[in-house]
Amino acid sequence: MTLPAPSPNDPSYLKGLNTPQREAVLTTEGPVLVLAGAGTGKTAALTARLAHLVATRRAWPSEILAVTFTNKAAREMRARVGAMIGDAVEGMPWLGTFHAIAARMLRRHAELVGLQSNFTILDTDDQLRLMKQLIQAEGIDEKRWPARQLGGLIDQWKNKGLTPDEVSAGEAEGYAHGKGQKLYAAYQARLRDVNACDFGDLLLHVLTILKKHRDVLEQYQQKFRYIMVDEYQDTNSSQYLWLRLVAQERKNICCVGDDDQSIYSWRGAEVANILRFEKDFPGATIIRLEQNYRSTPHILGAASGVIAENGNRLGKTLWTDIDVGEKVKVIGVWDGPEEARRISEDIEAIERSGGSLDDVAILVRAQHQTREFEDRFIQIGLPYRIIGGFRFYERAEIRDALAYLRLVNQPADDLAFERIVNVPKRGLGDKAVEKLHRLARAQGIPLTLAAARILDTDELTPQARRSLGAFIGDLARWRDRAGQLPHAELARQILDESGYTAMLQADRTTESAGRLENLTELTRAMEEYDTLGAFLEHVSLVMDNEAQAEERKVTIMTIHAAKGLEFEHVFLAGWEEGLFPSQRALDEGGLNSLEEERRLAYVAITRARRRCTILHAANRRIYGQWTSSIPSRFVGELPPEHVEEESSMSGGASLWRANWSEREDPFANVARGTGRGPGWQRAQSSGQFSAEPVRIVEARSSAVSLGNKGRSDMSIGLRVFHQKFGYGTVAEIEGNKLEIDFETAGRKRVMDSFISIA
Repeated sequence: MTLPAPSPNDPSYLKGLNTPQREAVLTTEGPVLVLAGAGTGKTAALTARLAHLVATRRAWPSEILAVTFTNKAAREMRARVGAMIGDAVEGMPWLGTFHAIAARMLRRHAELVGLQSNFTILDTDDQLRLMKQLIQAEGIDEKRWPARQLGGLIDQWKNKGLTPDEVSAGEAEGYAHGKGQKLYAAYQARLRDVNACDFGDLLLHVLTILKKHRDVLEQYQQKFRYIMVDEYQDTNSSQYLWLRLVAQERKNICCVGDDDQSIYSWRGAEVANILRFEKDFPGATIIRLEQNYRSTPHILGAASGVIAENGNRLGKTLWTDIDVGEKVKVIGVWDGPEEARRISEDIEAIERSGGSLDDVAILVRAQHQTREFEDRFIQIGLPYRIIGGFRFYERAEIRDALAYLRLVNQPADDLAFERIVNVPKRGLGDKAVEKLHRLARAQGIPLTLAAARILDTDELTPQARRSLGAFIGDLARWRDRAGQLPHAELARQILDESGYTAMLQADRTTESAGRLENLTELTRAMEEYDTLGAFLEHVSLVMDNEAQAEERKVTIMTIHAAKGLEFEHVFLAGWEEGLFPSQRALDEGGLNSLEEERRLAYVAITRARRRCTILHAANRRIYGQWTSSIPSRFVGELPPEHVEEESSMSGGASLWRANWSEREDPFANVARGTGRGPGWQRAQSSGQFSAEPVRIVEARSSAVSLGNKGRSDMSIGLRVFHQKFGYGTVAEIEGNKLEIDFETAGRKRVMDSFISIA
C-alpha cells in the first residue's frame, strides 16, 4: 500500500508524526506488528491510529477493541484520544485492560461456565483461605506444602490457558507428589459453588467459552472490526490465545510492542508471542519505529550493543538526531558503601549545577540494594523516595526483626511485644494477649513481665502456657547472650531460633526469597554500629525521614518498576556477576533467563535521557561475608566507543574492613618504622589495654519475683469470683498469687488482679 504524502490538510492527529509512525496509523487493514523501541513514540502512534479509525468512520467506537496492560495506560489512552476526537471516545466500552474487558465478557456469558452474572472476584487472601481448607481436607501437611505454593502453581496453569482436565501428570507433580491437578479441580468446583472467580479465571473462563461455544466466538469476531494491543511482548499464553481467536475472522489486528523489553516472564509473559506474529498472521505488515526521541546517541549505542548479544529477537537499531552528549560512564568502586558515597557525591554535584533531584533515578536489580543508599542519604540529608515498594526499614519482615531486637534491648517495649508475640504463629490468640494486657494494666508492669508472671497460674490454656513460656525463655536467653555475642550474630540467632527464618523458607513464593535477602542485608547493616542500641537509634532516625510531599527527591527503584519511565540522570548500581545478571534467575531458567536479564539491562540503560552511569563494586557483603565480585558480563558487552571507564579503589576504611572482624585489631599487621607510638606502648605495658571491644553487661535479676506484694483485701476463706472459673474460696495466698478452690473448676492458681470479691 502506498501511503499519502504529508500535506497541510492532514488532520491534527497526523501532524508531527515521522514516516514509520504515519505508516502505523494509516495501515488500517490486515495484521500489523509495530516494533517500537524504547522512547520511539509508540503511544503517540497507537492513540493516533485509534483516533484515525474513528475519525474516518471505518468503525464505530464500540467496534474497536483496544487492550492495554495497566489501568493507568488505559486512562492515558482514553484521555489522549478524547483530546483528538472529542466526545466520541465516550462510546468506547472496549478500551481497557485485559482483565477489565474479560470481566465484561464473562458477565454476559457467565452461565456457560457454571457461574451467575453477579459473580464476585476474589482477592488473594480469600483465595488462600479457600486453598487452605482444601489442603486440610485432603490431609496434606500445610507447612510442607503451603497454600501460596499451590496458588502460584494454579496461577501458572491459568496463565497458560489450562483447565484442570488439561493439566498433564508431569505438571501436577509440582505440588504434593502429583495432587496438584486434583486440588486445582476441587478449587475450581468450590469457586463455582460460591459463585466466584479469581483474576486468572477472568481470562481462562472467557477462553473456555470462546473455544467451546462457536456462536459466542463468531459474535465477537463480527463485533470487533479492529483490534489493537499495547505491550504485546508482555502477553501470556491465555491472553495470546484469546486475542488470536477473536482476530481470526477479520485479521485487522495491530499489536504494538518491543521484543527487547520483555522482562516479565516471572509472571507468565512469553516473548515468543511477539516473535511468531508473522507465522500466526501470514502477510503481516511489520513496521519498525527506530527513531528515538528520548536518549543521546551514546546511550542508545550502549543499549544496542548489549541487546545485540541476544539471539531470539526480531532486530532493530535505534537512532536519534539529538546531540551526541556524554558517553556512558562505567565506574568500578571498592565496595557497596563507596558505591553509595560516589553516587551521592555525583547527585550533589548535579544539584549544585542547577539540576533537579526529581530528574535523578537510581535503578537496582533487587530491593535489598536500596538499604545502602537510604542510609547514606539520611547521613547527608539528601531527600529520596522509594518507588514500587516500601522503604527498607518499613518492610514487614524488617519491622518484625526489629521488634525482636527492640524487645531484647528494652524489655518494656510493649508495642514490639504485641507485634511478634505470635509471629511466627505460636498459638497465642487474641484472648491470651487480652489477659496479658489486663494483668499489665492492673499491676502497672510491661507485657513481658506480665507474661512471665501469668505462666505460674492457670489463667491460660496449657498449650498457650507452653508456647508463651518457650517465648519468654527465648527472650531471657537472648538477653543474656547480648552481653557475649556481637549484635549482628545475635540478630541472626534470634531470627533462626524464633522460627522466623524457617517460616519464610517454608513460604515458597517468589517474594519469600527477596524477604530472606532483606533480612540478611539487615544483619549486615548492623555490623557497622558499635552497639545494638546505636543501631536501633539509627533506624528510628531513618524512619523519621518523612519529608514534605512536594519536596524534590531522588527516586530509588528496581529496574522492573522503572519500565515506561524516563529520567535525565540515571545511576545503575550493582552491575556484578551474580547480582545482575541474578544468579538465582540463571540457575532457574538458564539461557532464557540470561536473555531476559540482558533485556532488563537494555531497559535500564534506555531510561536515561542525558546521562547514564553504571557502577560495579569489587567487594560485596553477602550473607555476612565479604565476597569478591567481578563486573557483570553486560559491562563487557558495552561497545567501547560509547563508554568511558573509570576505576576508583580509594575505599578508605573499607580497604581493611574487608578482612576485619569485630574481635581483631585492624592495625595488627601495620609496620611503620619501630612500630606503634609511645602512647600505644604505654597502654600495652600497663596491662589495661584489651583489643577486644568492652561490653558492659547490666545486672539481671529473675524475671519473676516471688516477693510481689499482694492485695490487702484478700484473706483465706474469702468467697471470690473469677471471670473464667466462676465462684470459689481462697485457700492459699502467696504474694499476688492465690490458690482458690472453685465450685466447678477445682483448685486453680490465679493472679489476684483477675479476682473480685463475691
